[in-house]
Amino acid sequence: MIFNYIRVSTVEQNTERQLRDVVCDRVYEEKISGKDTNRPQLQAMLSNIRFGDIVNIHEMSRLARNTRDLLNLVEDITSKGATIVFHKENLTFKGDGKQDPYQKMMMTMLGAVAELERSILLERQREGIAIAKAKGKYKGGKNKLSDEQVVELNTLHKQGIPIARIAKQFKITRPTVYSYLKDKM
Repeated sequence: MIFNYIRVSTVEQNTERQLRDVVCDRVYEEKISGKDTNRPQLQAMLSNIRFGDIVNIHEMSRLARNTRDLLNLVEDITSKGATIVFHKENLTFKGDGKQDPYQKMMMTMLGAVAELERSILLERQREGIAIAKAKGKYKGGKNKLSDEQVVELNTLHKQGIPIARIAKQFKITRPTVYSYLKDKM
C-alpha cells in the first residue's frame, strides 16, 4: 500500500500544497502541532504500515519538528520493511536494511536545521511579545467567548458544574475556563 501523510499545525492552515498529484491508496491527514509524535493520524498510519508499503511525506517538518523524533519515526517505519519518501528534500529511506549513510546524514542535518529554525522563530516571537507587553500594546489573543457566554460560564461554575463539562459545552479548553473564572474573581 502507498500512504500519504499530510500535516499542518492549525485548523486554519491549508493542506492542498502537500503531495499534490502523488497517487496513494490511503491519506492520513491532520491539523495538529508536530511538537511530539502523539498525533492520532500519525499513530494510525504507523499501526497500519506493513512490509513493502511506501509512505510519502511532503517535507520532513511535516513528519517531525525535532531531529530525535524524525530519526525515530524513520527508523520505526523502515524497521517494518516499509519505504519512506520525503518529496521536497528528495530523500528516500528503504526498509531493506541498506541505508545510504549520506542520505541519513542529510536527513539529520536538515532535521537539525529545521529544529533550529523553529526554535529561533519561537524565540523571536517571545521577544516581540515581551516588547509589545512592555509598551502596553499586547493584549493577548482574542476572546473565545462573548460577554453573554462568560456570564453563563460563571453561572454554571457557581452552580457546581464540573470545569470539564463547562469547557466541552463552550468548546474551549479547561485552562481557558479557569482563565475566564480568574478574570471575574
